[in-house]
Amino acid sequence: MINQYLEEAKRELVNGHAKKRHPFRYFVLATSDGNTPRLRTVVLRKTFSDLSLLCFTDDRTQKISDIKHNPAFSALFYNPKKQLQIRLEGTAALITDSTQIESYWHTVQASSRKDYTTNRSPGTPIAAPEAVNYSSEEQHFCAIKLLPNTMEYLQLSRPNHIRVLFSKQDQDWFGQFLVP
Repeated sequence: MINQYLEEAKRELVNGHAKKRHPFRYFVLATSDGNTPRLRTVVLRKTFSDLSLLCFTDDRTQKISDIKHNPAFSALFYNPKKQLQIRLEGTAALITDSTQIESYWHTVQASSRKDYTTNRSPGTPIAAPEAVNYSSEEQHFCAIKLLPNTMEYLQLSRPNHIRVLFSKQDQDWFGQFLVP
């Protein structure tokens, strides 16, 4: 019985990248430099069979600095229609293989590629939105793989909410019901 919740979570995470309008397409990613937690919304680019996730960013962002100093992450997904929340925790890894980076770069729509080519780092103060300049020669594209070791499933429903904590041991996930 507990595995049905794991399978549902897997389906929802896969649909998050496979279906453009799925609510899991955008999720909240939390990182920390060791002192200050930071949250931001990112786009789910791929869900792998082991439930690791892929997202893209500019390599000059604070999240990259955070991951280099402290690779722990937390990710939060919520589907308001299903009242389903999935929370993942684990380790983030920066993908450094140039062949892999190149293959991911080619999946980015041409109109979105400019987001990785700003002359200044994301978060740099500017006078106005029009003051952003882009480089035609340099890009700062980076891929991040999120490797979860726990997943919490929470289904809000009546008469009873359902909460399950899944922990990854070796290649398998094991679940335990929790008090919601």
